Amino acid sequence: MARSEAPGSRSGKTTLVTRFSALGDVAMTLPLLYNVALSNPERRFLLLTRPLPARIFINAPENLEVLPVDLKNHGSLGDMARLTMRLCREYDIDSYADLHDVLRTKWMRLLMRLRGVRTRHIDKLRRRKRALTRRNGKDLVPLTPVHRLYADVFTHLGITRRRSFISLFGPEGADPSLTAPIFGDTVPDFDEGLHIAIAPFARHRGKIYPEHHIRKVIDTLAARPGVTLYLMGGREETELLEKWRACRGNIVNVAAAGAGFEAELALLSRCHLLLSMDSANMHLASLVGCPVVSIWGATHPYTGFYGRGQKPENAVQTALPCRPCSIYGNRPCLRGDYMCLEALPPETVIARIDKVCGNRE
Repeated sequence: MARSEAPGSRSGKTTLVTRFSALGDVAMTLPLLYNVALSNPERRFLLLTRPLPARIFINAPENLEVLPVDLKNHGSLGDMARLTMRLCREYDIDSYADLHDVLRTKWMRLLMRLRGVRTRHIDKLRRRKRALTRRNGKDLVPLTPVHRLYADVFTHLGITRRRSFISLFGPEGADPSLTAPIFGDTVPDFDEGLHIAIAPFARHRGKIYPEHHIRKVIDTLAARPGVTLYLMGGREETELLEKWRACRGNIVNVAAAGAGFEAELALLSRCHLLLSMDSANMHLASLVGCPVVSIWGATHPYTGFYGRGQKPENAVQTALPCRPCSIYGNRPCLRGDYMCLEALPPETVIARIDKVCGNRE
């Protein structure tokens, strides 16, 4: 759990915000938090989140503070109570925006209300999600995007926002020198050729495009003159990505560099496109204004987790009556064959990439 300054060191009314979920979910809060912070400079905003997503809040407004909390070691209700009391002593907290609404944050809301703090929490639309993903008689209508549900919490607290978030690095993208941890002294000229990032992994199998399909996409794009591909993933995927790279000079194994979020976000800001699954990478690219072609299997853009600002037509998917079967892609396939992904031809994915990049042959 992160340490904070001594009691009495904080000034100004403070809004506490919590979102302890996965990287993509927290990434979707970032534009809103930057907007409300910049729109209310007299107020402090304090975000509690997990250590990993805390690292994406680069170039944050001065009145937004991010405190990483290690829930593995400090996640019991007793720990949450002690943390809540400590924060109330150190900050002048007068409002609490719960963007998660789970047992830990419900407990924190109760403690806050007992101290007279105004609280509001996200409506997670649980009933509508069940209707959207049930096996028979699906209610196949789009749910409210999650980033709008986040915004509703602040609206109900009376916290206004006037600014419109564009990118972590501004409209022009990051300075190419920020990608040096990936490339060393040979930073590419991003103004020459076509630069495409590919993030082929996700947490659950129901979101992952089959290897034989994604390799065909990679091989087809890599064979084109003037195209550079950047393969993105975690350290555990480095060896597999190196195999796919096959020593080709126009494919970069970004995962092997272990460069960190700032360098990878800077790279995405300079790319013409990211090809991703329904994963955190889609949301990270949205933070830097990078267009995304996304592949959807067990999940669906209608669940509300589509990338902020991304065009709906760039979601590539197969129409099957069983879709969507899951909000998060973590349920076993009802058919047993993941046909939602197997039946999606690589040629369809490539055609959408060409459409976005204006690279049709």
